[in-house]
Amino acid sequence: MFKPLNNYVLLERIEEENKTAGGIFIPDNAREKPSRGHVVATGDGIYEHGSRIPMTVKNGDNVLFAKWASSVNEVKIDGKDYVLIKESDILGIL
Repeated sequence: MFKPLNNYVLLERIEEENKTAGGIFIPDNAREKPSRGHVVATGDGIYEHGSRIPMTVKNGDNVLFAKWASSVNEVKIDGKDYVLIKESDILGIL
């Protein structure tokens, strides 16, 4: 399995509902990519001033991340799509 380095987090996207609260179905080509993810793997944290700062998120957490962050990288590992992102671009744990 893939092990991210430093402060990177490997996420599996959590698909959003494909219909609105009013019951209107949204076609796949009109939906935005989800900004929620399930943490699959994390790095060990970054070194700052000679000591390691541990990661806040852990494997199994569901998180909300910034859609337009500069560090969002879409990767394919063993035929499956993932998102590789810096922990600083994670907005919160759900």
